[in-house]
Amino acid sequence: MLDYTGKTVLVTGGGVGIGRGIAEGFAKAGAKLIIAEIDPERAAAVAAALPDAEVVVCDVLDRATPALLAQRVEQVAGKLDVLVNNVGHFVHALPFAMLSGDQVDEILDVNLGQLLRMTGAMLPLLRKAAPGSSIINVTSIEAYRGIPYCSVYAAAKAGIAGFTKSLALELAPEGIRVNDIAPETTDTPQVALDVMIPPENRANMDKWIPLGRFGRPEDCAGAALYLASPLASWVTGSAIHVDGGALAAAGWTRTPTGEWTVVPMVSGNGLKIPGQ
Repeated sequence: MLDYTGKTVLVTGGGVGIGRGIAEGFAKAGAKLIIAEIDPERAAAVAAALPDAEVVVCDVLDRATPALLAQRVEQVAGKLDVLVNNVGHFVHALPFAMLSGDQVDEILDVNLGQLLRMTGAMLPLLRKAAPGSSIINVTSIEAYRGIPYCSVYAAAKAGIAGFTKSLALELAPEGIRVNDIAPETTDTPQVALDVMIPPENRANMDKWIPLGRFGRPEDCAGAALYLASPLASWVTGSAIHVDGGALAAAGWTRTPTGEWTVVPMVSGNGLKIPGQ
């Protein structure tokens, strides 16, 4: 229903998971896609699936990459209508006291530093497409709640939320909108539910999230297509919680027989401190 014909979209980390779901959504809507992907096999797979896309094998953490990608976008389209900053990762799921300084720096750069650099490099191209261009940052529901053993990750995601609101104000006079997508646990190779959840606990998975399931990449694709479209022309500095109602639930789940409870009932799939 949304037509992105003639629009250029850059998706970072677009070879797998949420990034690929977003890339596929824009491709179906007719966009000219440029996909940045670090893994050669995943890059080849998405190139085969989306033959009209420009797939660039690169590492967004490399300080030279944003400028090189900007050059590629300039060559391909001369402008950028939509930047989707999708790259992010837990990197080290450890208690804060167990993290080294280098590990803290790595988590911050993977989740926040590279996003700032990529956005800065793409601003001139976004300005060429303005008014009407937009930036979509894929953050996490963890920007809006606590998560044990991932405190630095959560800090980075919360930092993205603050950056989004502030940059939205700076760019609003130019007609460039900036918004977030904040997903709850989404079934991807990065966070594979078959690995995370033991078989004995899967019978009641439909009770853990108010809408009855965990996320799928296409859920975030729907949010991205909306945020980049004229339907969201008066939406900036905002976040869409693509979470099945989990944040609203604030700890409430349903029992196997359907009653609501805040009493923990599930065992065997929790986060554990290494060595314990």
